[in-house]
Amino acid sequence: MTSVVKYFKVVFISLNGFLFMLSTGFAASPSVQQNLIKASNIKSSNNYAFKRCRALSKPFDKASTKRKAIIVGDSQGCDFLNEVLENKYLSNYQIRVRFIPYPCQTVLGQNRGKYIQPKNRKLCSDKRTDNLQKAREQIRQADLVIFSALWKPEVSRQMPEIINYLRISKKQRLVVIGNKFFGKMAINKYIHMPHNELRYLRNDVGTISKDVNTILRNRLGSKALFIDPQKLVCGEPTTCPVFTNNLQLISYDGRHLTKAGARYIGRILFQKSGLKYM
Repeated sequence: MTSVVKYFKVVFISLNGFLFMLSTGFAASPSVQQNLIKASNIKSSNNYAFKRCRALSKPFDKASTKRKAIIVGDSQGCDFLNEVLENKYLSNYQIRVRFIPYPCQTVLGQNRGKYIQPKNRKLCSDKRTDNLQKAREQIRQADLVIFSALWKPEVSRQMPEIINYLRISKKQRLVVIGNKFFGKMAINKYIHMPHNELRYLRNDVGTISKDVNTILRNRLGSKALFIDPQKLVCGEPTTCPVFTNNLQLISYDGRHLTKAGARYIGRILFQKSGLKYM
């Protein structure tokens, strides 16, 4: 009799434990943990973010019959490239990249001194560092021109002048991708959190990206197709999701995307904006 009672006590305790786990959510599974650990390797994550961007920094192939698309910007341009390639978008274009480092910004030569800090002037004046003057001819060759950068407010206000300087024709399609930010990442914390918390986790992202995107939208008007990632992906003005629907980390450092994040963000941008018609 005693053994039977003990048996039912064990079953009862196990069942209660199981129900408790169901109600609170399981701790991150090994696969989720492994993905988080992989994303926490900044060297590996940076390599993914920039690898294909560097490989496509070259002239257009004159022998190709495909239309030409060029992405101009900093590391955010590399993110956009990964969004495109992970989802096989723009497959009817040959894609090229003009990488202009964030400290140098996409500003005009005669005005660059106002936007570049003294500590960065050596980098930005180096002959190996790209700029709009060097990129202008290749930009003129493109059928589709995409600007994607971590925009500073003062540079955002100059977008109409930049477009005029580049002499982008009416035959060319012009797209400007706004800022995005996913907040401060705490990967070590996420590893120990249950799935139901990760699924609905949102980070505080402040209003800087929203404010810059408002400037871009107002200044560009009908001059370009403006895409607001912060609005399309985050929905709310001051918070953003940290994980995709299948519990993949979107950004490994708050700014740059993981492979899963690039696939996730790319689908949203192309399905919910005018990019789907490109």
